[in-house]
Amino acid sequence: MLRRGFWPHSMNNMPAVRVEGLNANSSRFTLNGEPIRILGGSMHYFRVPRAYWSDRMVKMKACGLNTVTTYVPWNLHEPERGAFKFHGQLELEAFINEAARVGLWVILRPGPYICAEWDLGGLPSWLLRDKNMKLRTTYPGFTAAVNSYLDKLIPRVVPLQYMKGGPIIAFQVENEYGSYGNDSQYMSFIKEALVSRGIEELLVTSDNRQGLHRGGLKGGIVWLCFPEHTHTHIYTRRCLVLQPDRPMMVMEYWSGWFDVWGGLHHVFEADGMSINLYMFHGGTNFGFMGGALGNQPYRPMITSYDYDAPLSEAGDYTPKYHRLRTLFRGYQSDNLPMMPKSQQKKPYKAVTVFQHLSLWEALVYLEKPHHSLRPVNMENLPVNNGNGQAYGYTLYETAITSGGTLNSKNNVRDKALVFVDKVFIGVLDYKTLELAVPDGKGERILSLLVENCGRVNFGKDLNNQRKGLVGDIVLNNTPLRNFNIFSLDMKPDFIESTKQWKSVPKMLTYPAFFQGKLWVSGYPADTFIRLSGWSKGVVFINGQNLGRYWSIGPQQTLYLPGPWLKRGVNQVPPTYLFVRRQQKSPGLYILHILFS
Repeated sequence: MLRRGFWPHSMNNMPAVRVEGLNANSSRFTLNGEPIRILGGSMHYFRVPRAYWSDRMVKMKACGLNTVTTYVPWNLHEPERGAFKFHGQLELEAFINEAARVGLWVILRPGPYICAEWDLGGLPSWLLRDKNMKLRTTYPGFTAAVNSYLDKLIPRVVPLQYMKGGPIIAFQVENEYGSYGNDSQYMSFIKEALVSRGIEELLVTSDNRQGLHRGGLKGGIVWLCFPEHTHTHIYTRRCLVLQPDRPMMVMEYWSGWFDVWGGLHHVFEADGMSINLYMFHGGTNFGFMGGALGNQPYRPMITSYDYDAPLSEAGDYTPKYHRLRTLFRGYQSDNLPMMPKSQQKKPYKAVTVFQHLSLWEALVYLEKPHHSLRPVNMENLPVNNGNGQAYGYTLYETAITSGGTLNSKNNVRDKALVFVDKVFIGVLDYKTLELAVPDGKGERILSLLVENCGRVNFGKDLNNQRKGLVGDIVLNNTPLRNFNIFSLDMKPDFIESTKQWKSVPKMLTYPAFFQGKLWVSGYPADTFIRLSGWSKGVVFINGQNLGRYWSIGPQQTLYLPGPWLKRGVNQVPPTYLFVRRQQKSPGLYILHILFS
């Protein structure tokens, strides 16, 4: 519990001269030589529209927090080897400077691995083009890539350290390595990679109970990860044994939990909440960035990263927020800042879907298919300047001359819709490994449209996250050969290149693209898209990928931030839907956009 008289300094009251950064050499933290209690909350800049960074931070400050923690996703900042992005939504320096303006310290968690329920734990998929890759080790192929990345990242944050006048008071070295690794040199490599590039602030590691004894770092301080309903004394006792007479810190005190498709929505009680919350504001796994749980069984993350956090996915106050604010107010010598109003939400009229393009018609807008004797996983396809395909869907086509039993040999990653001459015959996935292929005359085209549903983000399976077809598919025990492989990574430039749309026919074919328009009158406000009657797919609006949708839930709406809308007509081009031909979908012609 908090103790009176031990409240953190406000950044606005800190002396101009900074003689010492965050120090953990006694039983309590000090900053500039004076005691400080870190009250942190996690918020990831890449999960929150940039226009709302300040709003969410001000709400943190009004709750009584003094620190924001964030991961840095390598896979977004270097989507192709050597091609870096640090602008717009990914302008990390702007996020850190905004925290300073609001009056929050920053704890940076630069990885390179971050977990975060994020695709491949934040590691770029092009690393997997190396068949011998050993992620999160001192394997030369991995360390060379890490060094190249940190050469671009770290110089951006060095000037923002506390002792240089910035708000960053600590850096986390990697993430929960004690739960994963057995390379005794790896953590030292990451530490040296940070220090040699100019990192001078306090270095910390973060691990759960099982990983505490293996994930630490000489000269660093161990911080804990555990859920709010766990027996705290068990964790703290272990930590005290590892680092006696040093201050305690819970890096991830879980305020809620993530959800997977087909599961239940997790809700944690608001009682017993404490400091350094993961998450304080979760946000959204926009696009294809949600991760997955391991392969036994494989369970992909939903698009929402609401996390049952004190601030909801849309930044609204929850009962947890109000309880935290009441608690922190009792220990605050000054009054807390006023709570800003929540963002306005609006119910918009339904979007009428007026144009349609089947998958087969859309293939002409793709690059020419890659021809291969055997299946090629998406990461090793010769696309995207030699970086392979990272996300989306891959279409494999080959000729067959008979029917029989099609067996995937468990080489589908993660779900394949199977067609014969464009007629849907079934699904292959982790549970269904065989399909009956109907007999027919002459040569026919067998098509497998494989969906990457998200790479595992935690555990021992990281090195086995290649997607698409990762091995042979057999028909009547004979491996299929001579594939034409189409890459559908669903980037905005492909969305914009699709032309010659057709009016929506009475008899629809699937998979398909659908295009509609939304009319926004007045100032654009946040809303939610409800897809009643649709089955599975992705929604784009004005070039933004809002994320995956799947009717099995628990998520039933997609969050649409107001800043991504504009007055007048907003295009919803296209919605890429996987809907089984046999399924009746009365809502196929309408995308319902409702405030939920």
